[in-house]
Amino acid sequence: MRKRSNPADSGTTGTTGTLLDSDPELKQRPGRGAAGPAARGRQGPGEDGDMAGKPFRRLGLLGKLKKVMLWLLVIYVSVPFIVKLCPSIQAKLVFLNFVKVPYFIDLKRPLDQGLNHTHNFYLEPEPGFKIGVWHTVPAQMWREAQGKQGDWYDSTLSSAHSAILYLHGNAGTRGGDHRVQLYKVLSSLGYHVVTFDYRGWGDSDGSPSEVGMTSDALFIYDWLKQRLDDKTPLYIWGHSLGTGAATNLVRRLCDRGSPPDALILESPFTNIREEAKSHPFSMVYRYLPGFDWFFLDAITANNIRLASDENVNHISCPMLILHAEDDAVVPFHLGKKLYHMASQSKSLSGHKVQFVPFSSSLAYKHKFIYRSPELPNILSDFLGTAHQQMDDSA
Repeated sequence: MRKRSNPADSGTTGTTGTLLDSDPELKQRPGRGAAGPAARGRQGPGEDGDMAGKPFRRLGLLGKLKKVMLWLLVIYVSVPFIVKLCPSIQAKLVFLNFVKVPYFIDLKRPLDQGLNHTHNFYLEPEPGFKIGVWHTVPAQMWREAQGKQGDWYDSTLSSAHSAILYLHGNAGTRGGDHRVQLYKVLSSLGYHVVTFDYRGWGDSDGSPSEVGMTSDALFIYDWLKQRLDDKTPLYIWGHSLGTGAATNLVRRLCDRGSPPDALILESPFTNIREEAKSHPFSMVYRYLPGFDWFFLDAITANNIRLASDENVNHISCPMLILHAEDDAVVPFHLGKKLYHMASQSKSLSGHKVQFVPFSSSLAYKHKFIYRSPELPNILSDFLGTAHQQMDDSA
């Protein structure tokens, strides 16, 4: 005898209960008609389990986020102590000589960078190690330069063309793109351009230091001066970190009574402590109590000062400062501050000191001043005046 379905169990008539039990498709669709409450009542951990699991998943995600934040906090707090305990780390961050951008460049082949009138060679400022040097002749000589070797390049230095010794900034090498573009501009204006990688940079031997940078710059300057005609002007151009080395060099030259014909500083700072405090990398720690003790004293511990603000009180040659208002690496106000110090320097009294700003709308930032169409006029006006002053004072 067939057992009747209990209406209380099905929530409707017996016939409907039989249909629901026997039709698997209808069993898959709870909530239709009067059968909805019963169907929801029969559900297992499925839907209700998902709804109950969401808060737990949110809590799990929140826990992971807290762990990440905790690790970031540990790293943030640890970095100052690591720098303080290992000040050599701070020196590496100042010089960045290990950053060899662009990568895979062959410094022995300046032709690969579009410099088809440039000679690569090596000199030894001290016995036992060498530094890499590039000499780019004036663009007017590029045809004659094809296929020529070092002797020919040396002979061109006795010509009437002025020469510029270029001291590059940190990171990269003498083959950095913005540096190469500046060589091309200066070459097109009729200058010899001699540049090099300080010890520890590029393919030069040794380890980086402020003393080494200055010593190498002085060695190259003397090497170049010996090959130039006595009446041929020799200018020194420093960029960024290289401005500190440039003022160190010029101070030493002035102290020995043989100043250069002019000093050009592109994107300079006052001293390395003020620059480090203003650098974007220091932003996350700038207002941390003890910032100077943790970071700036670590720079001083490495004997790195690059104190252009002190050097201008010992420099006695015309000085030109170029700085872009939108420079985020070396803030504009540091270049302006250095100019004010130089203009009040007794040693620079009687010498032309000029500051040329470049508007933020030009977007020259830290290393694109070479793009300025006004640069040739700025240089010819300043260097022409500077050279005339040197002639008058001789």
